[in-house]
Amino acid sequence: MSGQVRSVVRAALAVAILVITSIGLVPPAFAQGDSRPAAAAVSAAAKLRLAAWHWALRQRGKPYLWGGTGPFGFDCSGLVYAAYRAAGVLLPRTTYEMLASSLLVRIPKSQARRGDLAFFGTGHVELYDWGPWTYGAADTGTVIGFHRMNAYWQPTMYFRVRL
Repeated sequence: MSGQVRSVVRAALAVAILVITSIGLVPPAFAQGDSRPAAAAVSAAAKLRLAAWHWALRQRGKPYLWGGTGPFGFDCSGLVYAAYRAAGVLLPRTTYEMLASSLLVRIPKSQARRGDLAFFGTGHVELYDWGPWTYGAADTGTVIGFHRMNAYWQPTMYFRVRL
């Protein structure tokens, strides 16, 4: 490849990296030239979230059980606790303890991905799915499943579990 072609390719690559990082597809560390650690961290974080997510999906249809951490029923934080425990992360047990934990990093809704935590105030947590959907254990008399947000019922905070 000639030197001029290499220069054009490098310039195009630099522009692509700037565009990708500016819209949030990868963290800014990727653009700083050390792609392996950033890419590995993103991949590990995504794998963690999805492992918790898929474990939680297998609990669908089980009853809400106040104080429940499985296997026969769960409350809201019990499901999140058990899902992440199955993925290898020991979160605190209750919503209040989770919110105080250094294992969680607050993120805007625009950055929330499937398996992140969606808190409805300080007393209820579910796993974020996508768009207007969350997944979890709602309340006594219900079963674990998907819930659509609306004007009266929507998360007030989103968090990602720190590796």
